Amino acid sequence: MQDGFVSVAAMTPEVRVADVAFNVESILGRVDDACAEHGAKVVILPELCITGYTCEDLFWQDTLLDAAEAGLAEIASRSARYDALVLLGMPVRVNAKLYNCAVAISSGTILGVVPKRNIPTYNEFYEGRHFTAGTTDAAMIDIAGQVDVPFGMRQLFACDDLPSLVVAVEICEDLWVPNPPSIAHAQAGATLVCNLSASNAIVGKADYRRSLVVGQSARLVCAYAYASAGWGESTQDLVFAGHDMVAENGRLLAEGRPFGDGAAVTEIDLQLISAERRRMSTYRCAPAPETAGYDVTRFSLGVHETRLTRYVDPHPFVPGDSARRAERCEDVFSIQAYGLAKRLVHTHSSHAVVGVSGGLDSTLALLVTARAFDIANLDRTGIIAVTMPGFGTTDRTHDNATTLSDALGVDLREVNISDAVLQHFTDIGHDESVRDVTYENSQARERTQILMDIANQEGGLVIGTGDLSELALGWATYNGDHMSMYGVNASVPKTLVRHLVRYVADTCGNDDESAVLYDVLDTPVSPELLPATGEGKISQKTEDLVGPYELHDFFLYEALRHGSSPRKVYRLSRYALGEKYDEATILKWLKVFYRRFFAQQFKRSCLPDGPKVGSVAVSPRGDLRMPSDASAALWLKELDQL
Repeated sequence: MQDGFVSVAAMTPEVRVADVAFNVESILGRVDDACAEHGAKVVILPELCITGYTCEDLFWQDTLLDAAEAGLAEIASRSARYDALVLLGMPVRVNAKLYNCAVAISSGTILGVVPKRNIPTYNEFYEGRHFTAGTTDAAMIDIAGQVDVPFGMRQLFACDDLPSLVVAVEICEDLWVPNPPSIAHAQAGATLVCNLSASNAIVGKADYRRSLVVGQSARLVCAYAYASAGWGESTQDLVFAGHDMVAENGRLLAEGRPFGDGAAVTEIDLQLISAERRRMSTYRCAPAPETAGYDVTRFSLGVHETRLTRYVDPHPFVPGDSARRAERCEDVFSIQAYGLAKRLVHTHSSHAVVGVSGGLDSTLALLVTARAFDIANLDRTGIIAVTMPGFGTTDRTHDNATTLSDALGVDLREVNISDAVLQHFTDIGHDESVRDVTYENSQARERTQILMDIANQEGGLVIGTGDLSELALGWATYNGDHMSMYGVNASVPKTLVRHLVRYVADTCGNDDESAVLYDVLDTPVSPELLPATGEGKISQKTEDLVGPYELHDFFLYEALRHGSSPRKVYRLSRYALGEKYDEATILKWLKVFYRRFFAQQFKRSCLPDGPKVGSVAVSPRGDLRMPSDASAALWLKELDQL
């Protein structure tokens, strides 16, 4: 079953200026590399690569132009054995004018010829001497022995086997102008824009070129493949370096760096692009006057499941690079703290109440509250940290909660909930030896009642501690830890919570604070609602019950951020995390994820306010408007069929 991936190769062949025969063989060699070795289905080659870009007044020679047409026919014939769309650059004569064109070939057929719109004639470029600018007018031409070939800028090449693959072309300078043709192409439905380029190498240009390609892919919500001429083009004052790139929706997927191997090969995710366009209400994709009049030429690729080679981040919420991770942590921590500071200032609150357990989530909430008080110029003694030991509290977590509170200079209070919960069991007729959901949730609700009442006493706000991963799974007691007056961790996934706490431990400059934070990081994640072991250790480990948060955060990101199907989430999970988890384990917890995600929406439908920190969130007022009573049957059925 196709899941939207298609392999794309941007290739730089070795070129000899004006040596068409050599260039044809070199081009075919690169097509062989792309298709036979890498399985590419779309191959992009540079601008004017059949002749060479730097031919100058030789472009006026019919000898060169005739050879180029013959070379095109040779390439079309010999590349027919591959199920691929090949785009290459060459000069084309039309009505006594010469155009700098991209030619699309598939299965031995020339599908269309697209002329360059913007002809540079400045600095080192002098294309206006030889080439005529393309227009939006459409025509049919005869070329390389084929008749009635579409000619014009407004062309789309649509794949029958993969309807989400719609290819459009622009050439080099077209990308550098204020209104690139690719804007209209994307609005007309193009999901992959290919740029055939001959961009010379000067200091700093590669960075700028890269920013254009990546930025355009983000702006147009598309994939963008860029192939540029290599050093064989170099002549007189100009040197070319062969810079090849494939980007997708603002992310650089593959790059053949200047003076490198002349290849960028990867897979683009067309389902991701389509889902993102559907999600963005401001993305214009309906036919409009400026996007009307496109010629659409259909082709076939025989696409089945594409072999993956692209990088799929196993921890999409946490940057792998340490410098970027520290920057991300500071950004998230600041968003959390400034959001809470605004709420404190707006409500004229000088007190905040945080339930501290010695676990990761409450630790982060307390750290955020301390930063918020500093931002709002409030005394940290107005932060009331409440530790509420119960049936499952261990000495380790209790000591960590108290030590951290002391290190932060907040008001620490302790309220043991055991007697109150036992009395509650008596009141409702519950046998305390029955350690069921009532046994556990009664403790969570007792703690929330204590926090709310202390907040009323002090005129403060209860700060929520639950994180995004718990909310996605519904791993929270309704009207217990599920409820607060402002949930600072509500859009922070568990995998990122851990790094945020570590970031503070590494940077706070307080040895006592750092020491306790490192021990919190080493403590198993647990609600501590069941009694400890005989050795006083935690008996209830969350990840043993609902599954590894590393997996669930990956599932959550793919399902919500990319709109991936269960089958695709499973495939990507195996690809990204398969060395750590076997297929059966991944499938088991993926089923748990979908079952819980659907069944627990009622808890998310009434969440308190909390700061959105990333592109995935479950607030019912923002990112996730989902019916509480939706069925998971379709999603689970797809998993059952694997």
